Amino acid sequence: MAHLNKNPADKERFICIYPAFINSKKTIAEGRRIPVDKAVENPTYGEIRDVLTAAGANVIVENKLYPREWNRDVQFRGRIRVQLKKEDGSLYLEQFSSRKDIMLYVAETIPKLKTRTQKTGGGDQNAQQGEGGKKGKKKKK
Repeated sequence: MAHLNKNPADKERFICIYPAFINSKKTIAEGRRIPVDKAVENPTYGEIRDVLTAAGANVIVENKLYPREWNRDVQFRGRIRVQLKKEDGSLYLEQFSSRKDIMLYVAETIPKLKTRTQKTGGGDQNAQQGEGGKKGKKKKK
């Protein structure tokens, strides 16, 4: 019960969020903590940081890797620490009463980011054009 004596505003008491927690491509065994239909496809720590900072949360980014993550790429790195409570024990932000509230908010907001909307729009068109060109070349041979 040592945690009861510690200040909730200490950086060590901030809650941890890894991108795997809200990744729709992960299974529960691989670390997803929210339902698939509410999860986001391959979120990055930068997107999580941007969303929480915009919401007014106190956020710290750490260069850590989720232990269940088998891929060691830079893309999958990053741990976000978020302050849940103030020194007196009251909530830092009223909209975030638990770590699950934070994860659901982040997963709901990331698809609305400008970087996400631009990437998906342009990426799909390029993929379709590329596939069409490859099919045409195979028929000529």
